[in-house]
Amino acid sequence: MKANRTGRGKAQAIAASAAETQLFVRTLKLTDFRNYARADLKLDARPVVLVGDNGSGKTNLLEAVSLLAPGQGLRGRPYSELCRKEGAGGFAVAANLVSRQDEVEIGTGLAAGTREESAGRIVRIAGKEESAGALAEHVQLVWLIPAMDGLFTDPASERRRFLDRLVLAVDPKMRTPLGRYDRAMRQRNRLFQMREGSRALFDGLEQQMAEAGVAIAAARLDAVARLIALIERMRAARGDGPFPWALIELEGRLEEVLTRQPATEVEDEFRARLEEGRERDRAACRALEGPHLSDLIVFHGPKDTPAPHCSSGEQKALLIGLILAKAELIKELEGACPLVLLDEVAAHLDQAHREALFGEILRLGTQAWMTGTDRDLFAPLAENAQIFAVNRGKIAA
Repeated sequence: MKANRTGRGKAQAIAASAAETQLFVRTLKLTDFRNYARADLKLDARPVVLVGDNGSGKTNLLEAVSLLAPGQGLRGRPYSELCRKEGAGGFAVAANLVSRQDEVEIGTGLAAGTREESAGRIVRIAGKEESAGALAEHVQLVWLIPAMDGLFTDPASERRRFLDRLVLAVDPKMRTPLGRYDRAMRQRNRLFQMREGSRALFDGLEQQMAEAGVAIAAARLDAVARLIALIERMRAARGDGPFPWALIELEGRLEEVLTRQPATEVEDEFRARLEEGRERDRAACRALEGPHLSDLIVFHGPKDTPAPHCSSGEQKALLIGLILAKAELIKELEGACPLVLLDEVAAHLDQAHREALFGEILRLGTQAWMTGTDRDLFAPLAENAQIFAVNRGKIAA
């Protein structure tokens, strides 16, 4: 009994200390979300472990938490797909979040009867309807899911998504230029498809692409520079650490030119290149130059080897190291650690790396949400975590 009391006291002390500076979910309620008719979780600041068979709904809970931040969640699916099949057509996710001893109520979802694939979600913060982008003022998230295991070998578009999530973590206001560039580029591509030849229409869209595109490239350079500097500081303070450190580079024309020319000159040059390349782009029905083609190049630092050339185990460890570094960077910038969502990560690590990961989570002071099919894998974390059994849309402590 004495050992049990000591374990509980240690866990409570960690929770109380973390709650002073940490973002965490205090309550989470789901209605008609994925396979959950109803769910109600009451939590503290400690890590959350969800254990259950495959298909039981563990990842669905992580996805619900990811909707407390801007964007379409960790799976990126249309909101209409998140509605429970047997439900009325809508869904609701509600949470009380604590950060720096402030607490805010957040709710999001679709109205009942909504089935359109393109439907946008409703967001309410402290009872007031807001845009999804406003969630960035309250919630920061990082995640690692099995679909990201091929990040270093997948097409460059996957690494750009990873990169731009880093950009938004550093500067949430960059959501506006990212959206503006994408809309202008799509409209320009549509003009090509319509065989439109109006110079004025192209001029206006290309000006928008130039302004937003250079802002995006500059923000990417800044975010990557911050992450590189943090990795170097961590290595200087702690050595190489349990997970390999990453060497990171940006590959893209705008990013390269911005390292040696003022942004105004780069903007003018990019706009001129878009104008000159209209006929080439018309033939391709798409823009063949711009930040939508840039790439994030990652090397395994200790081996000085391109990440795609590493083994799958080395790539996984490198990716975990990047996710942890990103969380550390957000903590440094925001003063509070983000929520960290890790889906089925423990099963793919040996015992030493599992224990190292749990140690890093406790050191960060994050309410990490982790899933797994085997509770024993989380035994080293058991005293300092909240563990729930998940079974076909039912949750039990």
